[in-house]
Amino acid sequence: MTQDTDTKAAPTINDIARVAEVSLATVDRVLNARPGVREKTVARVNKAIADLGYVRDTAAANLARGRIYNFVFILPSNHNEFLTSLESQIEQLKQSIRHERTRLSFVRVAAFDPVALANALEQIDTARTDGVAIFGPETPSVRDSIAHLRANGVTVVSLVADIPSSERDFYVGIDNIAAGRTAAQLLGRFIGPREGSILVLTGSMLARDHLERRLGFDEVMARDFPKLNILASLEGRDDPELIEKLMPGTLADNPNIIGIYSSAAGNEGLLSFFKKNPDFQRPTVVAHELTPLSRDALNNQLLDAVISQDSGHLVRSAVRIMRAKADSVPINAAQERIRIDIYLKENMPS
Repeated sequence: MTQDTDTKAAPTINDIARVAEVSLATVDRVLNARPGVREKTVARVNKAIADLGYVRDTAAANLARGRIYNFVFILPSNHNEFLTSLESQIEQLKQSIRHERTRLSFVRVAAFDPVALANALEQIDTARTDGVAIFGPETPSVRDSIAHLRANGVTVVSLVADIPSSERDFYVGIDNIAAGRTAAQLLGRFIGPREGSILVLTGSMLARDHLERRLGFDEVMARDFPKLNILASLEGRDDPELIEKLMPGTLADNPNIIGIYSSAAGNEGLLSFFKKNPDFQRPTVVAHELTPLSRDALNNQLLDAVISQDSGHLVRSAVRIMRAKADSVPINAAQERIRIDIYLKENMPS
C-alpha cells in the first residue's frame, strides 16, 4: 500500500548554486551580504532562492560561524519599581538565553537628560554590539546618536517611550495616547457626577510617553467629562521625595482636587504622602504600572485602578526584534504588540 506524503526535501545551498549556476562560495557571499559579487549575479542567486523557496536556518548558520549576539539596554537611572522590574527581567532573560549565544547587558544614564543619553549611545562599541534598546527622551542629540548606531549596523529599538522622528528600527511599548485615554475614562467614570479639579502627576513633559499620555487624557476629559477642571501637569521627575514635597502646596493651592492621574513613575511619593496624612480625604486615583508597591496600594484602597504593561514582555520583545533584525528575518508584529492592562483590587493576578 502506498501513502501520499509531502516529504519533498527542503532546498539547500547546493540547489541554489546549481539553479543559479554559481559556486557555493558565491551563494555564501550573497546570503551573508558580503562584497565581491556582481549585481547581476546577486540578482540571479536571489531569484534562485525565491524560486526554490529556500528558507535559511539562521540559528545553524550563526552557530557554524560562532556568532554571539550582544544586546544593550539603556535605562534611566531613577530608582523606581518599574525600572527595577525591567532590570530584573533583563537579568532573568540573560540567564535563560545563554545557550542561545546571546549576551544582554544594561547601562543606566541620568533620567530626562538627553546629553547624558547621547553620550552613552556614542560610547557603544558598534563593532561588538548588535542591538541597543533605548528608554529615554527624544531630542536632536539623541536622534543623531541613533543615526550613528544605525549607520554602523546596530539595530536600535525604542523602549517604553517611542522616538519616532529618529532612525530607530522598532518601538516596543504600549500605545501611550491610548493609555492616557483609558485613564481618563476610568477616572471620569469613578468620579461620576461630582465636579472638581483633576491633578495630573507626570515625570517630565520632555518625555514622549508622559506627553502622549497627557494628550490622550485631555482628549477624553474634554470630550466626555467637560465639568471636570484639568490642572496643569505637576512634574515630579519620577523622584518620590520631590513628589511628596510638592503635594502639600499643590493641594493647598487647589483644595477642590477630587481626582489624580499619576501618569508616570511617581507612585511612591504620592502614596507616602497619603500614608503620612491619614486625615486627608483621598481623591480618586488612577496610576501606572503594577508593582509590589501599587499592588499593595490597590489592596489598601490608596489607588483605585492601575494601568500597566508587562515588563517581561517588553524585554523579551526587544530581544526578539533585535535578533530578527540581526538575522534579516521578518518580525511577528502581533507577537510584539504590548497590551494595555487594567488592574483593580478585584482582578490582580496572584
